[in-house]
Amino acid sequence: MTEQCHVPVKKSADKKIGFFERYLTVWVFLCIVAGISLGHFFPQPFQAFGRMEVAQVNIPVAILIWLMVIPMLLKIDFSTIHHVKEHWRGAGVTLFINWAIKPFSMALLGWIFIRGLFSDWLPPDQIDSYIAGLIILAAAPCTAMVFVWSNLSDGDANFTLSQVALNDTIMIFAFAPIVGLLLGLSAITVPWDTLMLSVGLYILLPVIVAQLWRKWIFTRPHHYALLDRILKMLHPVSLSALLLTLVLLFGFQGAQILAQPMIILLLAIPILIQVYLNSSLAYWLNRRFGVAHCVAAPSALIGASNFFELAVATAISLFGFNSGAALATVVGVLVEVPVMLSIVKIVNGSKDWYQRGAQAKR
Repeated sequence: MTEQCHVPVKKSADKKIGFFERYLTVWVFLCIVAGISLGHFFPQPFQAFGRMEVAQVNIPVAILIWLMVIPMLLKIDFSTIHHVKEHWRGAGVTLFINWAIKPFSMALLGWIFIRGLFSDWLPPDQIDSYIAGLIILAAAPCTAMVFVWSNLSDGDANFTLSQVALNDTIMIFAFAPIVGLLLGLSAITVPWDTLMLSVGLYILLPVIVAQLWRKWIFTRPHHYALLDRILKMLHPVSLSALLLTLVLLFGFQGAQILAQPMIILLLAIPILIQVYLNSSLAYWLNRRFGVAHCVAAPSALIGASNFFELAVATAISLFGFNSGAALATVVGVLVEVPVMLSIVKIVNGSKDWYQRGAQAKR
């Protein structure tokens, strides 16, 4: 049976990526410069921020992460999960990539590149921490930016929303066990109490707050218009929180980066390989199963992108501001936009090739 696509009709302007999102790599680079400079010339404020902890949770970072995450989760309608069954093959591929391939392939690439090929060029005392950061980054599927990528590739709106809702539900239960397992296999000590606290603070609590807020919004007149106004109001707040978090991180990481500026490039290599590997595998599997392109495109994009806000918060909670883990997750932010835009271009450019193969399998 031919799958039906639900792609909302939008004006051409809506098909464009937002100004901030398009130049996210530029903003991250500016945050690197600002953070390193401020951390070098004014170290006392950064040290004061680092000491603001309760039960191993840095309070300023927790607030910033909530400001980033809750607006994203406010977009999610968990009641749409039932739409997954309309495209069960595409959903199955995405779940397989996100939870059975992605974290484990990243751990493998970390062992090969960070512990193996690049070990002579990296600080020996941070090797394990870099691998931990890569694992944390890969263990959380994207929640927010994937809506942008799906829109740019004419992805099925119902599939994208329901798949993200399903991934967020799974993440509440699977994130900590997968991270703990892979850190253990990497011979990295797992602080389980801190890991579980991170899941509660940065996944479960924001989901509850966002859904309660969403429920209240939908009791009001003209609720969709109200939701849209609230999201537009929160957008600059969320972006400012992300940038300030990055400035804080690089304020602590400045000395290490200046001493070995190649660190960021070396960390980016396994991330880039992993993103292209997972997106290609998801795209190919969908084609083999005869999945419609409007589902295969967001499936490949969801399979490749990361919930980097959660990854940054978890890495800081587990290993601290000064850790290689925190730096590794931030490198994921640095490469996110150009890499994902390149994947959008690939899936859009190969649509005819994809449809010929997918139709033959139906």
